[in-house]
Amino acid sequence: MFDFKMPLTDALAVSLIGISTVILILAIIALLIILVSKIIRAIENAANRKKAVAAPEQTATAPTGVPMPAGMNQGELELVDTDEKTAAIIMAIVSDKSGIPLNRLSFKSIKLMEDK
Repeated sequence: MFDFKMPLTDALAVSLIGISTVILILAIIALLIILVSKIIRAIENAANRKKAVAAPEQTATAPTGVPMPAGMNQGELELVDTDEKTAAIIMAIVSDKSGIPLNRLSFKSIKLMEDK
């Protein structure tokens, strides 16, 4: 029905133009995706900064566990080569980092380690 003959050089030129067009369009789409991604990330970072400024740091609050009734504790503490002030600081740090109220923690002993 159709008897369309094209020389080999023309056929190669048409296919080269077609392939080049497809690759160029794909590259443009990839650049658009990267650009939109950076714009969205910048907007999210700006929103996160606004939230951080609006809400003060919440990690400075007291531990969230349920404290025991006043006057109750978990037992005795043995201090080995450690003064009470240092032991109190260590226990407060453990309580803060773990989120467990200090009177819910049970310390058996605190021992000073010598530097070697």
